[in-house]
Amino acid sequence: MDPQVGSILEGKVASITKFGAFVALESGKSGLVHISEIANTFVNDVHDFLQEGQEVKVLVLSAEKGRINLSIKKALPPQERPAPRGPRPFAPRPAASQQADRPRPVQAAPKPLPLSGDQAFEDKLKRFLSSSEGKMADLNRSMDGKRGGRRRR
Repeated sequence: MDPQVGSILEGKVASITKFGAFVALESGKSGLVHISEIANTFVNDVHDFLQEGQEVKVLVLSAEKGRINLSIKKALPPQERPAPRGPRPFAPRPAASQQADRPRPVQAAPKPLPLSGDQAFEDKLKRFLSSSEGKMADLNRSMDGKRGGRRRR
């Protein structure tokens, strides 16, 4: 009997592969936790998050044809997520006459910051991009000449 889809079960990591981990469930069956279902962050190596023999809670995603697909990240309690980016809900603006009555805050001119590691990186990145664009333009110009700029007779 396959476990029910949507149920949260306990299991032990039986083996780890480059594409995920096989978890032995309490019922004696095993299922696959794909690498994309291990953590809420990017997983480059499964060994960074799991070890063989580790107890884990898993959510059953699907169970068909003897294959059980599991998820560790969906079995975790929901974490606070950042507000979705996109259009903000409509908020009416105060009338122009009401805006004129309010004093406007005075903004000071921003002070130049000392060069930090990030700014030095930004400068290097700008130089790289400009030189790269120049090289690409030269390459495209030379390739255009080789693509059939001449007519055959």
